[in-house]
Amino acid sequence: MVYIGVDLGGTKITAALFDMNGEIADSKVALLEGRKGEAVANLMTELISGLIKQHKIGGREKKSIGICVPGIAYSKKGTVWCPNIPEWDDFPLQEYIGRAIPNSVICIESDRTCYILGEVIAGCAKKCDNAVFMAVGTGIGLGILVDGMVLHGNSDIVGAIGWMALKPPYDSFYDKCGCFETHASGDGLAVQAKKFLDRTPEYKGELREVERENISSYHVFRAYENGDEIAVKVIDQAIEMWGMAAANVVSLFNPQILVFGGGVFGPATQFIERIYEEACKWAQPISIKEVKFMPTALPKLAGLYGAGAIAINISQKKKK
Repeated sequence: MVYIGVDLGGTKITAALFDMNGEIADSKVALLEGRKGEAVANLMTELISGLIKQHKIGGREKKSIGICVPGIAYSKKGTVWCPNIPEWDDFPLQEYIGRAIPNSVICIESDRTCYILGEVIAGCAKKCDNAVFMAVGTGIGLGILVDGMVLHGNSDIVGAIGWMALKPPYDSFYDKCGCFETHASGDGLAVQAKKFLDRTPEYKGELREVERENISSYHVFRAYENGDEIAVKVIDQAIEMWGMAAANVVSLFNPQILVFGGGVFGPATQFIERIYEEACKWAQPISIKEVKFMPTALPKLAGLYGAGAIAINISQKKKK
């Protein structure tokens, strides 16, 4: 059996050949360069085929392929929705790859699911049967492993915690991406900074020097390091909400470990102790004492290792 993991990101695709222990034997990378629709799937098959050819893997040899996508993988249909890939609203990726790569079995998972599986196979959640991965980047999502099983939900949307309700009263602004995401995602930090700027016209600090439409989480974190008062308010609010959300997750799933990752963690890794302290105020008291809060051990590779873990897992299920 040949194990291949594929990680589709916002700007590139990485494909890797894995051994049965989850170690990477070889990998290839290609940039998306504005591709859309079938062109992205074709690039993915080229990478997979390149690995197969380079390692002289025969056509009759069985191939187990795990694919990580930045969106929703609909397991019942084999299609995917990826908002950052044009023309991938309900793209039949499983069928496409299956036609191009003969004698293969394919499983596609969302990036948040792959992140937690990557941490279990090669990161800080090794040997854990109960673990969660809070991915905080442009959006916010949760990969969930309970009793050794990944949770998917009725329509594979489980873990969409950006929609978690954490701050009443309701605001119609939440209709776009949810309450939690509006306040504490990468984009959310920028949104909150702009709101504070609009409410404090007398403020003359660092963020006022940035053109309003260009403010990003990068500017907020940089200003925070310099003691900027609005940046401090934005980050303090985010820490409170990260802590409340983490408390809810711990109380619901009773994990051994809660891993923080994504582009925001990153710079927000320095706040994990404060997030834990906030979570302790809200969480089930026994569960919160048992769980560890940790930054990802695989900041750029969790998705790829997770895809490899999927490839290994589906091959083992086939054997059973």
